[in-house]
Amino acid sequence: MDFRRRKDEHFAAGRGPVDPATFHGLRYYPPDQQWALSAPLTPTEQQAELVLDTNTGQPRTMALYGTVTLPLPGGDPSEQERTLSVFVPLGDGQPQRVFIPFRDATSGQETYGAGRYLDAPLARSEDGGALVSVDFNLAYHPYCAYDDGWTCPLPPRENVLPVAVQAGERLPEG
Repeated sequence: MDFRRRKDEHFAAGRGPVDPATFHGLRYYPPDQQWALSAPLTPTEQQAELVLDTNTGQPRTMALYGTVTLPLPGGDPSEQERTLSVFVPLGDGQPQRVFIPFRDATSGQETYGAGRYLDAPLARSEDGGALVSVDFNLAYHPYCAYDDGWTCPLPPRENVLPVAVQAGERLPEG
């Protein structure tokens, strides 16, 4: 996947949170199309400011843009459908993508304990509504996973998934 190569090149060039002298590339799960999902966006009636906790304790205010309900693959049938909150920067009334912070059963084991992020593009459905393309293969660790000097929003409770999302970025070999 091209984005993986570009991210490695970005970090190797010293434009990321890691020391390029010791950087040997990021690790990822193999691409898995069952984790590439698309679902309608349920927009909030009015963008609400929501304060997300962060790894440093400094609150981060974002706009709650809506929710997306996803049919998650695998696992117990009672855990397969989940509704996640999606966010945009404050004041962005016509976003091209939404921000989805999440944790799952791999967090703290195979992936960063505080969670991972997705930047999910928006598209128009045939009926004029918004569709969210949620491809967990594009899930990435926030910079605070690599360097304590970064402040990163933590996923809200509703974005904690009970299943293992074995897609996207994973922890380096220890």
